Amino acid sequence: MEQLLQEFLEPRSTLTLLAVIAVSLVALGKFADLVVDYAVVLSERSGIPKVVIGATVVSLGTTAPEVAVSVTAAFNGNPGLAMGNAVGSIICDTGLILGVACLIRPLTIPWEIANRQGWIQLTSAVLLVLLSIPWAAPLSPYTDGAEGNFPQWAGFLCLALLAVYLWVSVKWSRGSGSAASEGDEEEDSETSAPAAVLIIKIILSLVGVILSANILIPAVTIVAGRMNVPESIIAATLVAFGTSLPELVTAIQAARKGHGDLAVGNIIGADILNALFVAGAAAAVTPAGLTVDQSFFWPAFPAMLFVLVVFRIGIYVCRTQLTRNFGFVLLAAYFAYLGVSIATGVNPGH
Repeated sequence: MEQLLQEFLEPRSTLTLLAVIAVSLVALGKFADLVVDYAVVLSERSGIPKVVIGATVVSLGTTAPEVAVSVTAAFNGNPGLAMGNAVGSIICDTGLILGVACLIRPLTIPWEIANRQGWIQLTSAVLLVLLSIPWAAPLSPYTDGAEGNFPQWAGFLCLALLAVYLWVSVKWSRGSGSAASEGDEEEDSETSAPAAVLIIKIILSLVGVILSANILIPAVTIVAGRMNVPESIIAATLVAFGTSLPELVTAIQAARKGHGDLAVGNIIGADILNALFVAGAAAAVTPAGLTVDQSFFWPAFPAMLFVLVVFRIGIYVCRTQLTRNFGFVLLAAYFAYLGVSIATGVNPGH
């Protein structure tokens, strides 16, 4: 689809592309608004906290592009791209997107649930690293540039753990209540709708977010190229940023509306799904597993774990509200990774 859009947009005038960009941005905002509104109503109707709705239903939708890209890459004989997509998305989601959301508005969260989900988030990432290490010679990626491998059986293991995570998340949340957060709005026209209908509306709105993002990124990339922006900069920013755009706009709209728990839940859930679903599904369809080259062992894996540990510390320090100052810390961690990647010649994209 991306290639078809690129071919369709390439011959268009710059003025037309600017119009496409403007319409896509408006559509992104509108569809993200609908995702947030429907998710809030689903939380109120079901009694499931918004942080859990974000970590399950919403994050399943926003990570759909990563799953599609990674599985396709694995089928096409490029398994390294699949792993890069998962790891890069975790770093971008936690460092950049959550950092931006905190700057827009301090994010109020139910601490106990966010803390519990956060431990699953960190554990999933650690598992991803452990399953990728060449244990016959664990230091070889650092000493002689050897590759690791994320085997096919590990992919099936991650998919099984994903099913357990989704089941346990909903089970734990039952009866815990949906804590109202600052800025909650009543959606009277929707509160009587069955939960199944609300889930369908969330999915359709997420499809709108994803399609708008898939149109926006090629248009911006073409315009940037016509403005003589170097290809390396485009690859390291716009193209790599594309698959995380659904998480970004959803987190921004949730933060703007005062639903910080939904924004945080979406990021936590997206990180878990990137580790278990994106990498897991790609490895499961690849008999030889996913190739993990030396660049993952430095700087990608350490950066991923560092950003997640910073987030865990932030949860403990900030408790029930992730502050703007913490947003600056997350952004600093992300841009530090970006700087190291550029300095070492590693493409920081996913």
